[in-house]
Amino acid sequence: MSRKLSLGIFIEKCRKRFSHSLRVLHLLRANLLKTLKTNRLKNSTFHQRNHLTGKVLGNVAVTVIVAIAVLAGHTVSAQLVPQEPSQPLTSLKTVPIPEPANLGEFVSDRAAAIRLGKALFWDMQIGSDGIQACASCHFHAGTDTRAKNQLSPGLLRVNADGSPNPDQTFSVGSGPNYTLKPEDFPFHKLADPNNRSSAVLADSNDVAGSQGVPLTKFNSTTPGNAQDNVTVQPDAVFHVNGTNVRQVTERNTPSTINAVFNFRNFWDGRAQDEFNGVNPFGSRDPNARVIKASRPAALPQEVKISLKNASLASQAVGPPLSSVEESATGRIFPDIGNKLGRVKRRLLPRETGKKLRALRPLGKQLVAADDSVLGGLSRGRQPGLKTTYTAMIKAAFQPEWWRSAYLINVDANGNRSFVRRKASQTADADGIVDPGQLPSQQYTLMDYNFSLFMGLAIQMYESTLVSNNAPIDRYLEGNTGALTAAQVRGKELFEGRAKCINCHGGAEFTNASVRNVRNERLELMEMGNGQPAVYDNGFYNIGVRPTQEDLGVGGKDPFGNPLSETRLAQQGKFNALLGESPNIAVGAGDRVAVDGAFKTPGLRNIELTAPYFHNGGQLTLRQVIDFYNRGGDFHEQNINNLDPDIENLNLSEQDKDDLVEFLKALTDDRVRLDKAPFDHPQLFIPNGHPGDAASVTNDGTGQATDGTLLELPAVGRNGGRSRANFPS
Repeated sequence: MSRKLSLGIFIEKCRKRFSHSLRVLHLLRANLLKTLKTNRLKNSTFHQRNHLTGKVLGNVAVTVIVAIAVLAGHTVSAQLVPQEPSQPLTSLKTVPIPEPANLGEFVSDRAAAIRLGKALFWDMQIGSDGIQACASCHFHAGTDTRAKNQLSPGLLRVNADGSPNPDQTFSVGSGPNYTLKPEDFPFHKLADPNNRSSAVLADSNDVAGSQGVPLTKFNSTTPGNAQDNVTVQPDAVFHVNGTNVRQVTERNTPSTINAVFNFRNFWDGRAQDEFNGVNPFGSRDPNARVIKASRPAALPQEVKISLKNASLASQAVGPPLSSVEESATGRIFPDIGNKLGRVKRRLLPRETGKKLRALRPLGKQLVAADDSVLGGLSRGRQPGLKTTYTAMIKAAFQPEWWRSAYLINVDANGNRSFVRRKASQTADADGIVDPGQLPSQQYTLMDYNFSLFMGLAIQMYESTLVSNNAPIDRYLEGNTGALTAAQVRGKELFEGRAKCINCHGGAEFTNASVRNVRNERLELMEMGNGQPAVYDNGFYNIGVRPTQEDLGVGGKDPFGNPLSETRLAQQGKFNALLGESPNIAVGAGDRVAVDGAFKTPGLRNIELTAPYFHNGGQLTLRQVIDFYNRGGDFHEQNINNLDPDIENLNLSEQDKDDLVEFLKALTDDRVRLDKAPFDHPQLFIPNGHPGDAASVTNDGTGQATDGTLLELPAVGRNGGRSRANFPS
């Protein structure tokens, strides 16, 4: 139990004794928790600026705590005076990789799972269009550097009551398929970048996101083709003169590098730390089940599974079924499993749309012979791997999740039943039937559990994407020459006057990390309006945009429950949906501050990952620092939920330069140069459509032609050359 948590329990006891002093205790607790998060303590004495008074919170605060404790009949132990800050900067090499304790129940071979995960992450055949891969939005330092057709309007805007109020009007540039330019940034332009009250020269609620797939309806997988059989649907938003273009995500793309350290993933935290084997929502989904066959001849059973420390797996199974990012509307994971399944290389009866030829893993892409993970499976100058996805799944996972003599029928209402394999349905030595021999609503166990395999395999692969050899790591390990003088000054500002460390603490450079959140999911803090409130640890409203434009973690999951764990606690649903008790009791009348709050991103490699913030509205690190220096852009509008550290910082121009230099010290050159473990297969990436925001070419189906795709060449363990950052 952390010292902060012990203090929280202590204050809760005091609250019960002295209800009339509740507000005093709240404020005191808020300031003490803030102290623990931000300052190195000297000689056991507090040296933290008190947000209420602007004065140093020193031994007087300890005296007040002791006095309250004595009145309440408690003995104060030395533990109430912490000896170390909660999130000091340390080398990332000191942080263990979070991993599910029960991973061995599912994964039989770690190296095989990593190979499978890397193949799935980079494979363009996953997308309904046969082009879009997970990597299509995460190919540059784990993010996206494209500039054309990367805008989305304010589709997540809500009314005051939380009901949807999407803005479908583009205001940056001239609409879909526009090419962003440096002069378009920032999206909130001020006459004086140091003064948020100065004249507003331009403002937009548009988002710089990532292009995905055009709007279509899924019909079936297509024989012998990576492209699904789909029907084009009219798109009221992403079109040029009635011709559909690729849709764009409603938020900027976060990096996959070091994402394994996040307690929850996605900007709004919807990718739960608990993986249910099916979707991003963990125990929030009461119906999530996978199927297990204890023996091949035994009747399979639907089972509910839970893997903690598995937010990456939860995240990985979201985009493949997103009708914006990778999928036609209505596709399910067993369809993907069938599409990628092993099928005999001969024409099959055309009784359904899912009778396929084999799709070779990475069948459209070259893989370097010295790829650090897949090199042994490379076909040299021929695309694809020397294996099948069926073989890769068998090698990586325990057989009870993929081997069965039974097939699974799923009717039009989603009801499941099990039938024995027919003698006419040929199978391999493990009883795996070629998907092409199955009726459209029938699946092998391997196909049905494809979301389980994809989620865990991609988590295993992404767990290797750890950038722990930046100059800052070497400096914190004792090499004082690893940072320049400017970077050292920037570090001092980062940890001090600039207050960056208050949200970007620890080796991970984020308070949303597993280490920081695991035992303290909720925190109580004085907010920007001077009033205490409970919030989701690691999620902050910093005034990037007005709160109602995007509620962030203040939104809801698909089951109507709050994404915010604070609100779950307030509604009495925390234990039922998250499987444990909240570390803070949140009463029905207690104030919460979660609307417009977003997960704090890690800052490593930030030099390479523009544009910035959840809306992608800042292009340069200097623009980001100007934003913080002026106390945000929508400080007054968001004051009720605003983080208290969002205030005027009065940084000098030299201070800003030093902070930029320090942030550059967080770059691991292996990331810059795509060296192992950041090497990768070849990738062809959509980059808008030929033409512009006024004109595109219809391909005859109602969609715009893609034209020439960007090529990212395959590189092996020794990497290649650095590439241009956004916009490119």
